[in-house]
Amino acid sequence: MTELAVITPSHGPDAELFADLHRSVLEYTSDETVHHVIISPVWTDIFAKYAGPRCRIWTYQELLPKYYFRLAPYPLWVNARRPWPPVRGWVMQQTLKIALAARLDVDAVMIADSDVVLVRPTTVESFTAGGRLCLHREEKGVTADMDRHVLWHQVSRELLGLPPAPPPPLTDYVTALNFWVPATVRAMQRRVSETTGRHWMDAFNSRLHISEFMLYGVFVDEVLGESAEPPPSNTTICHKNWQRTPLDREGAIAFADRLGPEAVAMMISAKSETPWDVRRAAIERCAQITG
Repeated sequence: MTELAVITPSHGPDAELFADLHRSVLEYTSDETVHHVIISPVWTDIFAKYAGPRCRIWTYQELLPKYYFRLAPYPLWVNARRPWPPVRGWVMQQTLKIALAARLDVDAVMIADSDVVLVRPTTVESFTAGGRLCLHREEKGVTADMDRHVLWHQVSRELLGLPPAPPPPLTDYVTALNFWVPATVRAMQRRVSETTGRHWMDAFNSRLHISEFMLYGVFVDEVLGESAEPPPSNTTICHKNWQRTPLDREGAIAFADRLGPEAVAMMISAKSETPWDVRRAAIERCAQITG
């Protein structure tokens, strides 16, 4: 069994971001590591050039049951068995991460958004402590003013058949780079199906507001955690900038200079619309730091 695979959902507007990420995957992971990119078929021509021994292009239809179809020209998908509400593109990307992660025959999958770049050699050991794969877990990271995160907790518990969450603060499991165990993902799918009486994908897609990382984290800590010690936490694997305002060159270099010794990746949010030359200055600075 291969140790690691990388999964990235992407689309045309993020093609340049994906190019930087893919180059870093080729540089900083083993020759056996395959980068799996999930795209809508409308972006096939843009991403086809990456296909090869270390990059597998997946279109949505390859991972969806036949009763799902795209509501062109909108970024919406419809479950023909229960058409309302339609599935928004952002939710569908999450669904397909789960579907693909469960399918892969590897020890662990690394889920990386397009705006992530690896900056150090990356293996499963990078996210392992005491022989166990870590979980991104930020204790008390969800505060009462984080309405969407609070809702994601609520929805995750409903899908998993758990009692309602206590009042905030709650644990945050959402991040730009994460590691999942495929066997755990499959167990999570079964739990959702058993709880809802529906195919896990249909149950997941029926929710307007949901987070795949929150669902996985709550499952690991509160379902599997009932009978086994929860895995160790690691919140330092990726150096992140979530701000939605553009960085200038000085700010980008200062951000890169704060790269921690455990970080194997950095992320400047695509939503910040940071200029390409500024973003790449930060990447180059990280390369200088890591040697």
